[in-house]
Amino acid sequence: MALPQLSDEARKEALKKAAAARSARAALRAKVKSGELSFADVLAKAGDPVVDKIKVVTLIESLPGYGKAKAAKLLADLDISDTRRVKGLGEKQKAALLERLG
Repeated sequence: MALPQLSDEARKEALKKAAAARSARAALRAKVKSGELSFADVLAKAGDPVVDKIKVVTLIESLPGYGKAKAAKLLADLDISDTRRVKGLGEKQKAALLERLG
């Protein structure tokens, strides 16, 4: 699929929008890392575009005590793809994650 040809103005707007989305996701991960938000709090915000587009593995890695290896093992144990985003989680997957992560 060919990329759309954007004017300079449209390209600048798209870059601003992407940067704002990345910084919003980074702020969410920082709140999870500091303990201000729990994993359950984040899943409760499903439907918010910032929450919906974050990868589950990235969110788990933000939790205190979880790194890349532990997060990958958890997702493998629950049979969840490491490319899955919060929006793509099914009800059973959400329940299994909440059971494991509290």
